[in-house]
Amino acid sequence: MTAVPTTDEYRTLITRALGVALDADTEGPDLRRLFTPSSHRLALDPDVTVVRGARGTGKTYWAKALTDPDLREVAARSYMMPRLRRVRVTTGFTTGGNTGTPYPGKRKIARLLGEGADPEVFEIFWHSVVMMALGVPEIGSIPDWADRIRWAQENEDAYDDALSKADREARDSGETRVLLFDALDHLHADRRTADRLVSALFQVALELRLTTGALRAKIFVRPDMYDSAPRTFPDASKLGANATDLEWSRENLYGLLFHQLGNHQSPEAEKFREQHGKWQPEGEGRFIAPVDVIADEKRQEQVFVALAGPYMGTDRRKGHTFTWVPNHLQDGKGRVSPRTWLLALRTAATLTAEQHAGHPHPLHYEAIRDSLHAASDLRVAELRDDIGWAAAAIEQFEGVQVPMEPSQVRFLWERGGLADILRDMAEADGGSEGAEDEQEPEGGSGPRDPGDPIALIEELVALGVLTKRTNEALDLPDVYRLAFNIGRKGGVPRKS
Repeated sequence: MTAVPTTDEYRTLITRALGVALDADTEGPDLRRLFTPSSHRLALDPDVTVVRGARGTGKTYWAKALTDPDLREVAARSYMMPRLRRVRVTTGFTTGGNTGTPYPGKRKIARLLGEGADPEVFEIFWHSVVMMALGVPEIGSIPDWADRIRWAQENEDAYDDALSKADREARDSGETRVLLFDALDHLHADRRTADRLVSALFQVALELRLTTGALRAKIFVRPDMYDSAPRTFPDASKLGANATDLEWSRENLYGLLFHQLGNHQSPEAEKFREQHGKWQPEGEGRFIAPVDVIADEKRQEQVFVALAGPYMGTDRRKGHTFTWVPNHLQDGKGRVSPRTWLLALRTAATLTAEQHAGHPHPLHYEAIRDSLHAASDLRVAELRDDIGWAAAAIEQFEGVQVPMEPSQVRFLWERGGLADILRDMAEADGGSEGAEDEQEPEGGSGPRDPGDPIALIEELVALGVLTKRTNEALDLPDVYRLAFNIGRKGGVPRKS
């Protein structure tokens, strides 16, 4: 029998395994570390059109996994979904569009669909993208996107013919043809225009589902963008019946942690597997954890207590480690990003080795508490990338203490000139006429109503960046508060 891992070996495993997992998430999923939480099964079903997920819940992760035949095979086995072996996947939109992709970049879209664009053009835009993704030679031979859209508008029958031909070919080959759409918050800087684009995409996706047997769209979208996109087209109610949500329960988060530790290529990982049940080898260095380690919270708590001890201090008055960590990493909607989860635990292992080397457990409770700062820094960096306007709004609170009354929030925004800042951000994000598509702007789409502070508050609450107490006072979750240098009496302290 393999020896029990020492405390130092556990720290080494946590630091290295979770570090590799974080790097892999930046580059894309890989075969050994691909984790398939039970709650994400529907997200991969070809017949599910809309997959809603907040930042960091796995939208782009699964979009990338679906485009890889080897990873689809892992998902087909894990989810007992043999249909995934008979799909052909093409990306219809994501970040980084350029002349070599079947979709344009954000700057190009801003020039194609400016203010006052005819509503019909939004649907024609997606018809052009779908035909490009399907490899229609007539539109593919046109070099410029403006000319492609014009051609699609003048040749309406070409779109229907392309769908019929692709549907027939897919049926004959026994495949389902799936068009993936991701990163929709990077469609357009102006929120109303982005909403109209998403609405038109929903209409096109629903039409694919209702009029073809083997062509499907799969759209990964933030919940707030799903809610704000107008759905006034025929049969729009059917869209919700073919939608699912990417959620990470506490059970899923711990399952992810233990899967990463058990699938690292090292002697320490081998000892970890030997210590915690019977792991099944699946080939190419991939191991499947025992069901209880992945899905039973009582068993998961036993494993985690072996790593972090039972309490966030010398006794239970400071809280239990098993619940404390996920609770302090969640946003205002109770959601925890898997990336910040893994980063916090890796950071805790590093800090323990540096500051509490003699501690009997691999993770010291003070190191866990301090690791929230690194997790918050990452979460806020993600917020700046994807929802830049939200970060600009919260920056106005630096140095104050929450909870705050809405009147104080409005005062701070007015004093800081937030409305002008948001307008400048929208103009800068729209790009200039000579900008290259490859120079993709950051920050996502703007708020729905940048000049209305009440609307901004409600939108930040809907995003989970702010929370509203029963007395209407506004608060910030720790995972945002710490990086923005905002205090809270009795909360995790800011860095001095």
